[in-house]
Amino acid sequence: MATTPVPTPTKTEAPPPRSVLRDPAFLRLWAGTTASGLATWALPFVLGLAVLHRDLGTAGLGLVLAARTAGFLAAVAVGGVLADRHSRRAVVLWSALAAAVAAPLLAAGLGRSLVLMTVAAALAGAGQGACRPAFQALTAETVDPERRQQANAAMTMAVRSSTLAGPALTALLAAFLDVWTLLLGIGLLWLVAALVPGKGAGAHATTADPATAEPGPRAGFRTEFLEGIREARRHPWFLAGLGALVAVIALGYSATSVALPLISRDRYDTEWVLAAAMTAYTVGALGGALVIARWRPRSQGWAAFAGLAVYGFAPLSLMLPVHPVVVVAAYAVAGIGIELFNVPWFTATQREVAPDKLARVSSLDFLVSYGLAPVGLALIAPAIDALGVTTVLATCAAACFLVPAAAALVPTARHFTRTAPTTD
Repeated sequence: MATTPVPTPTKTEAPPPRSVLRDPAFLRLWAGTTASGLATWALPFVLGLAVLHRDLGTAGLGLVLAARTAGFLAAVAVGGVLADRHSRRAVVLWSALAAAVAAPLLAAGLGRSLVLMTVAAALAGAGQGACRPAFQALTAETVDPERRQQANAAMTMAVRSSTLAGPALTALLAAFLDVWTLLLGIGLLWLVAALVPGKGAGAHATTADPATAEPGPRAGFRTEFLEGIREARRHPWFLAGLGALVAVIALGYSATSVALPLISRDRYDTEWVLAAAMTAYTVGALGGALVIARWRPRSQGWAAFAGLAVYGFAPLSLMLPVHPVVVVAAYAVAGIGIELFNVPWFTATQREVAPDKLARVSSLDFLVSYGLAPVGLALIAPAIDALGVTTVLATCAAACFLVPAAAALVPTARHFTRTAPTTD
C-alpha cells in the first residue's frame, strides 16, 4: 500500500535583527550621549563669547579650558574603575549631574571670580571624563552583540553632529540670549544626559555564581586600574590600535591643528580654507559612520587600520602647493577614514574585553589618546619654528601612514579578535 510522503517543512531563515534605531532603550542612551556631546562642544564656544563680551580675558579663557582638560584626564581613569565596580547607569547619572552643577557655577563666576570659574571648569571636565567610559560600557549592556556596530555608528554620528550643531546652535542662540543664560542651558543639557538614559542589563556585575561567591574586601583603586591594564595587554590588537591612534592624534591631528590656520592665512590668504576643511572633516566623519553602520569587511582590523592611515592625506595636502579644494577633499577623506576605524574599534572592544573590565579598558583608551593630544599640540609649534612647516608635516604624514600599517602586522590585528573567525 502506497503512502503519501509527509512534506518536509522548508527551512526559513531567521529574520534580520531589528534596527537599533527602533530600540527605546538605545534611543534613550543615544539621546543622553547626544546631549552630553552638545554640552561638551558648546562650552568652549560660549566661553569664547565671554571673551568677546569682555567678561573673561584671554589668559583666563586658557586657564579655564586647561582646568577642564585636567579634570577630564583625572576623572576618566576614576570613572572607568567606578563603572566596573558599580552600576554604569549610576556613574553616568552622578558624573553628568556634576557637570550640570558646574554650569551655574561658571555663570556665577563670570566677570566676578576667575578662581570659581576654574574650579567649576575642572568639575565640568571631571563629569565629562567620568561619563565617557561609562557610556561606552553602557552601550554594550544595552545593545546585543549583533547590533553593536550599528549602535556605535549611531553614537559616533551623534558626537560628530554635535561638533557641527553645538557651536552653530550656540551662535544662533547668542543673538537672543546672554552668556550667563547660555551657560545655564549647557547645564540643562547635562541634566538630560544624566536623567534620560535607562538602565543597562548589568551583565558586568560578576562572572561568578552569586550564591557561592564569598564576600571579601574590595581591591583598592590602583589594583583595579592595573587589572584593567592587564586585561588590555591580553589583546595585542588593542595595544597595537592604541599605539596607532596615539601616533595619528599626537602627531597628525596636532600638526594639522597648528598648521592649517597658518597655511590658510599665509598660502591662501583667506579663512575660508580653515572653515571649509574643518567642516569637510566632520561631514566626512558622518559619511564614514553611515558606511560602517552596515559594512562588515572580512578583515575588519586591516580595514580599520587602513581607514586610520588615511588621515595622513590631511598633513600631506597642507605640505604641497595644491588648490584649496584638494585640501578640503583631503580633510573629507580623513574624516571618512577616522570613523572606519573608530566604529569597529569600539565594537571590538565591547566584544573582546571581559565585561567586568570593559569600562577600565575604555578609560585607558580615552586616557592615552586624549592625554597625549595636548603634548603633541605643545610640541608641534616649536618644532615648526625650528624645522619648518614642510618638514614637520612630512614627518607627521609619514607617521600617519606607517604606524597604522605596522600595527596591522601585529598578531590578532587582522580581525580585532584573539582568534580568527571561522568561515562556513
